[in-house]
Amino acid sequence: MKILLLSKYSRLGASSRLRTMQFLPGLIAAGFEIRVQSLFDDTYLQQLYQKKGRSLAHVLKCYWHRLLVLFQVKQFDVVWLEYELLPYFPAWLEKYLKWRKVRFVVDYDDALFHNYDMSGNPVLKNLLGTKIDQVMANADVVCVGNSYLKERALKAGAQVIHWVPTVIDLDRYPAYVRLEKPANPVFGWIGSPATQSYLTMIAPALSKVVAECDGRLILIGANSDILPHFSGCQVELRQWSEATEVSDICSFDVGLMPLPDGPWERGKCGYKLIQYMACAVPVIASPVGANIDIVQGSEAGLLASTDDQWKDALMSLASNPALRQHYGRSGRKAVENVYSLQAQLPELKNIFSSLQRISTP
Repeated sequence: MKILLLSKYSRLGASSRLRTMQFLPGLIAAGFEIRVQSLFDDTYLQQLYQKKGRSLAHVLKCYWHRLLVLFQVKQFDVVWLEYELLPYFPAWLEKYLKWRKVRFVVDYDDALFHNYDMSGNPVLKNLLGTKIDQVMANADVVCVGNSYLKERALKAGAQVIHWVPTVIDLDRYPAYVRLEKPANPVFGWIGSPATQSYLTMIAPALSKVVAECDGRLILIGANSDILPHFSGCQVELRQWSEATEVSDICSFDVGLMPLPDGPWERGKCGYKLIQYMACAVPVIASPVGANIDIVQGSEAGLLASTDDQWKDALMSLASNPALRQHYGRSGRKAVENVYSLQAQLPELKNIFSSLQRISTP
């Protein structure tokens, strides 16, 4: 079976790397032939990460290359699409795939539809407000990372919907034997400067507990702008690196994922939690979107909404190494059984194989 993967980003983009590209070796080993065409390349992402802005000429070049590849879609049995063919462009191209009788699977790990239906630009909102719904309705299969996205796909009239969580590769996260220490716990968070503002939601509670238990706070991927919010406790900033993120997370005693309860956040797939759990780190998270299903379904930690709930949850894990170990073991088991590439690869194989069976006379 020949698959054309139309990802949004190159491997430098986390969503493309995690949702599609990490599955490629396993799919290829199973006999699938896969060609990858990324919409935005390394140059685009590097400029974006370095805050150099977007070059219109470069974006147009990327769009042109995406249009050219559409002339070759009939060479493939299935198109595997991340989000949409062209951002901020009507769903005409996805309808073109349907018209050409090209089977396609579309994948969502984010509430991308809110780029359009919640846009402050009335023209954009009116023109593209239902774009993603149209893409979902025309797809042969819609893969979603959480229940919020599934509900949207159902309302859009998607034909077939599969839940495929965002996962980690167990080969990168080997089983970790955690020796719980009785004091000086380390609280940790991983993210980026774009999401570090979520931490300010729990800064008073977190600072108080970290100081009271003589602990430390390790923030991976945050910048120094966050430091004034945690002036009362010991904070260490670490630069994010794919090569060191696993060992950095393994230094945590408690992993944190605060989120506001907004439409964008409900579309998130809880990847931070899954990373913590893979390292046998107990978690505390806001009860928003996928966080609820992940934490409650795995018994990997605690949920907290209010300032008092965060204080109680933080102190509960800070003062009880045995409880931390219990939640850590439960979380690791859930990753092995559900939230890992090894657990979800068979599901993805079945999705593509089912389309091949439908196509076969």
